Amino acid sequence: MATKSAKQTAIEAKREAAKARAEATKARLASGHAAGFMNFIREQGVVGLAVGLAIGTAAGASVKSLVDNFINPIVGFLLGGTDLSGVVWETGLKNGDKELVFGWGAILSSLITLTATALVVYLIIHAAKLDKLDKKKA
Repeated sequence: MATKSAKQTAIEAKREAAKARAEATKARLASGHAAGFMNFIREQGVVGLAVGLAIGTAAGASVKSLVDNFINPIVGFLLGGTDLSGVVWETGLKNGDKELVFGWGAILSSLITLTATALVVYLIIHAAKLDKLDKKKA
């Protein structure tokens, strides 16, 4: 039966201690990164951003349908056309066989959709009191 010398035992003890220190350092760094990440999420309002993005995306399709199928036909009818996206301003300026035409009806339709979407998101956030979740910065 071979016995270990004191020198070999000391070397093995140092190796074990080094392994333990390395594992402790890895654990400390991992927990430090995790804590830093969670702190970043809380301080920067990332949760609020994610909630807003999800609600905005979900509400956007409904609002776009409402605007395209209800509001735009009314506005188009009042402006003398049947389709708001087809309302244009013909400038009379020509370059060969092409004329400079501004499709302001499509721009107006896009602005109506943007305004309606912003209103719906605002109302949903305040009705659900989601604005209270965001941490106020000092």
